[in-house]
Order: sequence, then structure tokens, then C-alpha cells
Amino acid sequence: MIRINMFSQAASVKGQGVGSAYNELIGLLRTRLVDEFYVTNNKYGASDLTHYHTINPTYFANSFSPSRGRKIGYVHFLPETLEGSIKLPGFAKKVFYKYVIDFYKRMDQIVVVNPIFIDKLVKYGIKRDRVKYIPNFVSKTEFYPERQEKKNAFRHQLGIPLDKFVVFGDGQVQARKGVDDFVKMATANPDIQFIWAGGFSFGKITDGYDHFKKLVDNPPANLKFTGIIERAELVDYLNIADLFVLPSYDELFPMSVLEAFSCGTPVLLRDLDLYQAIISGYYLSGPDFEAMNAQLQRIVNDKELLNKYQNLSNLASQKYSEEHLAQIWNNFYHEQYEIGKRMGQIH
Repeated sequence: MIRINMFSQAASVKGQGVGSAYNELIGLLRTRLVDEFYVTNNKYGASDLTHYHTINPTYFANSFSPSRGRKIGYVHFLPETLEGSIKLPGFAKKVFYKYVIDFYKRMDQIVVVNPIFIDKLVKYGIKRDRVKYIPNFVSKTEFYPERQEKKNAFRHQLGIPLDKFVVFGDGQVQARKGVDDFVKMATANPDIQFIWAGGFSFGKITDGYDHFKKLVDNPPANLKFTGIIERAELVDYLNIADLFVLPSYDELFPMSVLEAFSCGTPVLLRDLDLYQAIISGYYLSGPDFEAMNAQLQRIVNDKELLNKYQNLSNLASQKYSEEHLAQIWNNFYHEQYEIGKRMGQIH
């Protein structure tokens, strides 16, 4: 049995997609692939494969240990994708961004969740054949369409009429997520109920913290900020939503979109190139606020269009299902094990 040790602190900061992706993979390995791999978390004993999910300095240091076996790094972000998320002084930013790339270069194999990042990593000096694309996925046991009576009960709990159109979005409250446009959309559509789940995972170093804190504390009457909530609660919000909206300016492969797909909730996104490579055809989109707002108003008034994108969400959820990705991860880890044996990294 192949020994895999996972190094991760993804769960230490709530409200991040990195943590969600990590939990999904661990769940998959310990259910569908339990006979293939012996998986440990944050252990310093010998392993055949060591999979680093976060880039903690202690992990960088222990990557020099020969007991790590073959080292696999998960790329959830690049320096440029951190812009608009955290605010650091110029010198600190330069040092941190260099460290991010140095960490990735320490790995024997890199996994990206979006294929467009392969070229970007190559420009940073990482060989193309050391980068593998494996998409994120969502388990249907956690995110699924609920019964109508449960949806109605949750709406009643929140004080939302059964006939009220609900727009839901989630993620950290920051500029990169397009929260300003989400608030603007709520203001432009006072008859629609808007809900945003998420908060300040990075606290006061969140870029634009003072501005967004004022928005959260004084939202339009038809917009509710829930703060950071547990993943188990998200399924209820996604099920009462008529439309999931994420106006992000930059993403890798947002778990929140997959979670919406898995619940059969229609999706509206900002038109980004990175989405074209992974989920093209499954969602409504617009390049800016005006276009996205027009798409919202269009779907509110067109039941057939709403049903169409609900069906497309269901199709997308099959493509990025746990069952489909289990075989991909199984093949990948076995391949890495064989390479490690040939190179003398595994004994």
C-alpha cells in the first residue's frame, strides 16, 4: 500500500476554498481509495509521497528531509492572484512572493486546479512536465439538491417569502471577489433578496478592510452578510438560492461554483478567461457590472432560461464529481509512486 502524508494548515483559516478542496480530497482518499493508499496528516515519519497543500515555512524546511519521499505541491494561488486579497508593505510583498515560487520549485511534481496556470508556472522557471492539471471536485454527500419542504423551512427560518427571488454569493469579503459589484447589484434590484456568506479570513490585513467593514456593517436593506459559516450550512443557502452569483475578478477554480453546480443552482459569473478552460457553457456570464446585472434581470423574468441553467449546473456537477475524480487521483498517485521508485526517492 502506498503511504501518502498530507501537510496542510488549510483548515486553520476559515472561509477559504483551499480548505474545502483539501477536505474533499481527504474524504475521497479515505472512502473510495482506502484500499489503495495509507493516508496520514502532518506526520513527520517516512512516507512514499508527501503532498503539500499549503506553503507554511515549516513545510518548506521539512521538504529537505529524505524521508519525505517524492514531494507533490498543490498550487492554489500564484503571487498575482493574491493581489486584491491581502495588503502587505512593498518589501514584505516582494519577499513573500519570491518565497511562494521558491516553495513550488522545491517540489518534484506540481498539481494545478486550472490549466491556464501551467504556462504561468513555466514562466516562473518550473518545467512543464513537472506540472499536472487535476480539477477540484465536490462530493454529492455534502452538496446536493434538497427536498422542497426543507427549502421552504429554511426560507421561513430566514424570513424570506417563498416567492422572493434569492441571489446568493459566497467567499471572503475582499476586492478580488467583486463584493463591491455584488452590493451594487443589490442596490439596483431592491425587489430581490441578496445574501453573501463569508467574512474577513485575513482580518485587518485584508486589502480594503476599512471600506468592506463599512459595507458589511451597513448593507442595503435587501442584502444580508452572514459572516463566515460552516460548509454544512452552505448547502441550505445554495438550495434556497434561485441564482448563484460570483463577480470575482480573479480565481483559480472556485469551490463555491462547484458547490452551486452540485446543488443544481444556476450560476452567473464574471466573464473570465480562466473559466473558459474549465466550465465553459455551464453558466451565465457578463464582462462587467452592467452586463451581469442585465443577465440577472433577464433570468428573473425568464423561467425557461432559469430551468436551462439549472439543468446545465446538474450536468457540470457530473463532470466534476467525486466518482470521476477518484480515478484521476488514483492514477496520478500511482504514477508518482513509480517515478519516485525509479528515481530512488522511495525506498
